[in-house]
Amino acid sequence: MQIHLDRSHFGVSMAESGQRVMLAAASSQARSFKAMMRYQIETLEFLKNRIKQDVRLADDLIAGFEFNDAFDVFSVFVQNATSDYTSEAAKVVALTSTLAPETAKCARRKPKP
Repeated sequence: MQIHLDRSHFGVSMAESGQRVMLAAASSQARSFKAMMRYQIETLEFLKNRIKQDVRLADDLIAGFEFNDAFDVFSVFVQNATSDYTSEAAKVVALTSTLAPETAKCARRKPKP
């Protein structure tokens, strides 16, 4: 018994499979890049807001002439900062919770023949 292989079909099939693998890898990298950019945008927006608050703190401290004024200004600043960091942590958790199912869905997806 002899087995005959059609080598021309085998080469095309390998090329198509290789192309699908490369497209899947590129798609995965694009999704990863997009997710990282979402994190970067969120982080930069948060830092921009916090830096504005830091500058406002300095302005408010300069404007107050008494110790009680400075203490009140600083207390409000710390309260706001704590609230901001808590809110930002919740945003990051929410962002992560939306990205995780997307990643799992893509990982389970089978390449098309």
